[in-house]
Amino acid sequence: MSAGRVQSVAVRLIVEREREVQAFKPQEYWSVEAVFEKNKEQFNAKLHKIDGKNLEKLEIKNKEEADKILQELEGSKYEVASITKKTLKKKALAPFTTSTLQQEANHRLGFSAKQTMMLAQQLYEGIDLKDQGHVGLITYMRTDSVILSGKFLEEARQMIKEKFGAKYVPEKPVFYTTKSKLAQEAHEAIRPTEATREPESLKEVLEPKLWRLYDLIWKRAVASQMEEALFNGTTVDINNDTQKYTFRSTGNIIIFPGFLALYIDAQKETLLPELEEKDKLPLIEIKNEQHFTEPPARYNDAGLVKILEEYGIGRPSTYAPTISTIIARLYVERDDKKRFKPTDIGFLVTDILVEHFPQITDYQFTAKMEDDFDTVAEGKINWREIISNFYGPFEKNLEAKTIELDKKELTEEATKEVCEKCGSPMVIKIGRFGKFLACSNYPTCKSTRPLPGSEEEKNSAPLDEKCPDCGAALMRRRGRFGMFISCSNYPKCKYIKKEVKSTGVKCPKCNEGDIIERRTRSKRIFFSCSRYPDCDFALWNRPTGEKCTTCGSLMVEGAKEAILCSNKECETNLNLKSKKKK
Repeated sequence: MSAGRVQSVAVRLIVEREREVQAFKPQEYWSVEAVFEKNKEQFNAKLHKIDGKNLEKLEIKNKEEADKILQELEGSKYEVASITKKTLKKKALAPFTTSTLQQEANHRLGFSAKQTMMLAQQLYEGIDLKDQGHVGLITYMRTDSVILSGKFLEEARQMIKEKFGAKYVPEKPVFYTTKSKLAQEAHEAIRPTEATREPESLKEVLEPKLWRLYDLIWKRAVASQMEEALFNGTTVDINNDTQKYTFRSTGNIIIFPGFLALYIDAQKETLLPELEEKDKLPLIEIKNEQHFTEPPARYNDAGLVKILEEYGIGRPSTYAPTISTIIARLYVERDDKKRFKPTDIGFLVTDILVEHFPQITDYQFTAKMEDDFDTVAEGKINWREIISNFYGPFEKNLEAKTIELDKKELTEEATKEVCEKCGSPMVIKIGRFGKFLACSNYPTCKSTRPLPGSEEEKNSAPLDEKCPDCGAALMRRRGRFGMFISCSNYPKCKYIKKEVKSTGVKCPKCNEGDIIERRTRSKRIFFSCSRYPDCDFALWNRPTGEKCTTCGSLMVEGAKEAILCSNKECETNLNLKSKKKK
């Protein structure tokens, strides 16, 4: 349906990652962690060494080995063996290029590559500002350059001095070099057109998503010209009295925030009490914990853009349309975490291309083609020579494969199933929604049914509910937007039932409706009152049904199985954050 040079490689990357996930076998391992105390301050330390040898991640393989360590540590006394302190520096990241903007907007804002570029285009085209007319808010958003103009550098340095103080301004402007293999640097980095146009001044003018993206671009560009952040890093090793086991605890304290005062990242402080060598430490708790290795994660927008850029595949303008195309062509789909999962068609197409057209799906071929384009642009070689070198062998291979390969052999698989209508053998075919059984006597007989044991078959069974229009049984079907319930007498009866997924929790605002699962236009799940629009209560997280003991708001499911209060300002959440920080 579509076989673009970059698309083919993108789908191959997703397919190969999925096969890694499928082939992955989790390994069990255990960790041992202790809680010590000094001056009534508690801190955690992990078992780091045994007999002076560093403990590898998978070294404690089972509960028996972990329990043996706890038995040997029973009754032990603990003492600080060594303390290492050093000053750590963290430099601000470069201003955005197209790919880094797509990656960061995906990480921080949850935007897809396509959505990011659409919003960036609007910021570039500009808006009407009072007394200023129509103003473009950012520079051109298709770029692989990290260069900033002299005018912007001067504006940014002056603004940083006024807003944060002179100590936040480096002695000289900060310059960055691109890591991209294919950087052409025909434009500046993506930056606000005016460093002095702070995001807060546009909050009432821009739509929320536009404002969030502008805020991200502005902060990244300005922060790139701020001083480094400084940390005091402390590493503490604690021995038991036999000297066999060594626990380690690390702490970071920000002594000068530098650029982090503006562009906050994942860096967090880990506080340790004041410790000295030979300090005797009371043991508060020691425990072992079971873990399992996890498979490599599927690619999301940010991960796919990053790996394509690392291989030198594609241009800044190609990533978003490439992702949109492979989704639209049904080669891949997004899972519930917005990560890419190949469809049956994606697997099939990739396998055919890799086996029969290995050259065009080779990572080095696609990257080399980018280099060849640059050579043509520089006038060092004629484009006809590059095309003929590629197309001659490709055309011969294509002609041979057209004769050699049979579509039925590639896309159909024989089964022992028999057609209920005409008695012909059934074959497994691949359609836009995956594999299904179809009559081999097609097109004379058009009988189809789901694969035995598949989710499709389970969902297609008639429901214990009758159609209100004709009295036939209702059943689940798959459509363009997923599963839905309709009359089994389709197409004679076209009744469709709107399915509601209830959480079983009463709405706390009106005390009448139930909180049900809904989706936004961008397919993001949220939870709201079933009486909408009469009641506008809504949550982004699934409610548990319990109420907060502090403020009475509903408790909701958070990340990593955490249970939080739906009221963000509640002291329950603030206390949880404080404990996590410690």
